[in-house]
Parts: sequence; structure tokens; C-alpha cells
Amino acid sequence: MKSALFLARHLTLAAVATLISTSDALAAGPNTSNQAQANYVHEMAVCNNGQSNQNLDTCRREAGAALAEARRGQLSDVPDQYLSNALRRCESHAGDDRQACEARILAQGDITSGAQSGGILRKSVTVKPAQ
Repeated sequence: MKSALFLARHLTLAAVATLISTSDALAAGPNTSNQAQANYVHEMAVCNNGQSNQNLDTCRREAGAALAEARRGQLSDVPDQYLSNALRRCESHAGDDRQACEARILAQGDITSGAQSGGILRKSVTVKPAQ
């Protein structure tokens, strides 16, 4: 019984996603739609292969949401915006702390990353002479 409800829920979600993506595809240009579809196929392959480090349902839902947003022109992957946002977070610090924060963001220290470790850990060590 559970598997039948599970299947029905996923089929309903797939139907809704298809309707949304079809209407969005009509509004988006052909290149945008083709690239969005190619990204979706790649993301679904990553989900299905278990390489996403996410729950399968979550991964599929995120891939579908990204496809819909890309087709609406609302999905952006601008590295400069990421860097700008990261540096803006350093503005809450002053003096040496702010400089250290900016150095970490600009990769002037040790960087450990990965979904397994929970994101990106940036660490820098500043040695100050004794006074």
C-alpha cells in the first residue's frame, strides 16, 4: 500500500513538473530551454547514481525546481555574484579581523570542502609577534 501511494505521489509530481516545464518552455528561448534540459538530465543522472550526497527524493525535487527556474530565466550561476556576496559578509568585521575574513574568502589559507564535511571550511592562521 505504501509503495502504491509513493508511486502515485511521484507520478503526480512528475505530471505537475511536466506541465510547468512545458509552459515555461514556451516562454523561454530555445537555447535557454535546451541548456536547462541538458542540465536537468545531467542532474537527474547524478541523483540516480547516488552521487549527489542527498536523499533521492530531495535530489530529484531540486533538479526539477532548478529546471523550472532556469526556464523562467530566474536561475543564475554568476561566480562574481558569489564572491561579491561572500566579501560583503566580511563587512561586519573591522580592522585585522576584516582583512583575515577577506583573505579566507580569496583563498589565502587552507580550504576544505565537500558535502560530506558540510560545506566549505576556510581557515587562515595569522602569527603576531609578542608585544
